[in-house]
Amino acid sequence: MKPTIIALAILLLHVNCRAQEGLASGDLYKLRTVGEVELSPDGTRVAYAVMNSDRPARPYSETWIMNLDSLQPVRLGGERAHASSPCWSKDGQWIAYMGSDGRNSGVMIARSDGSGATFLATVSGTNHPLPSSGDRLAWSPDGKQIAFISSTPGPEADANGDPMMITRYLYKPTASEGMTRFNDNRRLHIFTVDLATKAVRQLTKGDYYEHSIDWSPDGREILFVSNHEPDPDRVFNYDIFAVKAADGALRRLTDTKNAEYRPAWSPDGKMIAYQGTRRTLTSSETTMEDTHLWLMNADGSQRHELDMGIDNRQGAPRWSSDGAALYFTVQERGAVRLYRVAVAGGQPQPAVRDRGTVGSWSIGKHNSLAYALSTESSPAELFLKRGGGAAVALTSLNHDFLAAKKIAEVESFTFRSLDGLEVEAFLTKSVDLKPGSKHPLIVMIHGGPHGQQGASFNSKAQVYAAHGYAALMVNYRGSTGYGQKLADAIFGDQNGREAQDVLAGVDAALNRYKWIDGNRMGIEGGSYGGQLTNWIITQTDRFKAAIPTAGISNLITQNYLSYYHDYLAVEFGSFPHKGGVMDKLWERSAIRYVDRVKTPTMFIHGENDNDVPIAEAEQFYIGLKDVGVETVMLRYPREGHGLRETSHVVDALDRSIAWYHRHL
Repeated sequence: MKPTIIALAILLLHVNCRAQEGLASGDLYKLRTVGEVELSPDGTRVAYAVMNSDRPARPYSETWIMNLDSLQPVRLGGERAHASSPCWSKDGQWIAYMGSDGRNSGVMIARSDGSGATFLATVSGTNHPLPSSGDRLAWSPDGKQIAFISSTPGPEADANGDPMMITRYLYKPTASEGMTRFNDNRRLHIFTVDLATKAVRQLTKGDYYEHSIDWSPDGREILFVSNHEPDPDRVFNYDIFAVKAADGALRRLTDTKNAEYRPAWSPDGKMIAYQGTRRTLTSSETTMEDTHLWLMNADGSQRHELDMGIDNRQGAPRWSSDGAALYFTVQERGAVRLYRVAVAGGQPQPAVRDRGTVGSWSIGKHNSLAYALSTESSPAELFLKRGGGAAVALTSLNHDFLAAKKIAEVESFTFRSLDGLEVEAFLTKSVDLKPGSKHPLIVMIHGGPHGQQGASFNSKAQVYAAHGYAALMVNYRGSTGYGQKLADAIFGDQNGREAQDVLAGVDAALNRYKWIDGNRMGIEGGSYGGQLTNWIITQTDRFKAAIPTAGISNLITQNYLSYYHDYLAVEFGSFPHKGGVMDKLWERSAIRYVDRVKTPTMFIHGENDNDVPIAEAEQFYIGLKDVGVETVMLRYPREGHGLRETSHVVDALDRSIAWYHRHL
């Protein structure tokens, strides 16, 4: 064996044998997390998903039903069944879900205790990239029918032959296991199935995609979201529609230039709440503008944004059981909290304000709340809150396992960036921090750019902490959770001042935590964080190792090779071929300055990534080879944007630690 291979093997062995006190990479197989949460309307049961990672392939989900009196859960569909998207009937006696009876896959129902699983209708999907899917199932108020989303073949005959003729603007799919190379061109439509006869009817048709459904309380109509632009591939613009359950007649409720998402009927059917934006140009991949809560009458009149004084990104609304209030999440300074606001007006009140991230949540009778909450010390667990009482944990999926581990402390602090802007950062401390000890630092940059990091459980940061590293996460300008002005501060300035925020955060951390060794620092990030990693190593050589994951190196090629083509138009104000934007994109592309890089760099990328195509890693990798910088490229088969197979996640983490050990 060559000496370098022997050294790498020793380092990998060291990685696997160390960190017995803290979290080890192999422990990722043991972690479980609560996903979807649906509380029954009568408040007696809760359905919840548990995501498991105990096999090399992608994590898989189980759905459980817990009786809230006995607190005994049963697995929906049986011991080996896959079940997702649980949806309760209005009387709480039945639950619909997406699953399989062993022969057919699609819409299933079971009794409220999980028994009597019955297959109703086949469902097919599409690989077309959709930024918002909303609810896929909805019960009729009388409990006799279920509406669901399924796909039908589109009119295009391209991308199937030899040669493959491409005609669509959005011709690339999202990545999935066993993916086809191009868009399957199938369109999503609304169907209903009759429970008594199992007869299926198609309510909508055409070349559009319908999704995010909700059945009206009077049983007459089903709300949905769709993009009815003349060329929806080129112009992303969701609007709200309603289709009559009896005959499929359509009614358009909004016709705006901005985007609407996830509508919900009020309990009396007189109003509709939804998420919405104001701006006329919204990207299908991400949005700089925060979504806020909107209300309108059932006929589409009196449409207005709720003025609650909350200058932050708001999640999808749900009505209180009496229709007097709306519940919704808010991203706040690295956390996600749940709020309640009276429809009649007034100040919103926190319903769940714990330190951490509220994930899926649901409302039951008397406004009882079930929700998933991730904290800095644990992946998401299931909680229940009734009335004004304290929240009660209903699951402890990781308690016994994590109790034997030393979980690193996460501390937040603010600092002033180079232009005086206040920015917040979160530091995960090394678990073996002692008086007088010095520890290397890994800068972990979040993606988006319109996203955030905070005190929620971060398994990678915890593994780094177990190996003696500190991990720094900076919510640079452009991040959500700090108001629209800060999210907008990145406009036209990618790889600009937000990169300076990251570097200023490093300086602030070094000044605040004297035990950090400024001579031993690494930098990494995923997606936009990978882009910033690529960029920052062209601007400074202070980092001794870098690991960009799914990062952009060339803004021009990214624009034309990814599955979406409107993202940079939103971020820079116009499409690249207009107004000199092309020159700006090249000016802010890391590949242009590859000759400045001195930092050893290990690229991580999924082979099937159509969000940030692997060409972004390939060109920077060759550029670094030409310059003479030490570089490695890890290509993971079957993976899309980011790694999902547990064996790949663990492997990449082990190799990352080995890379840092070697260079730090």
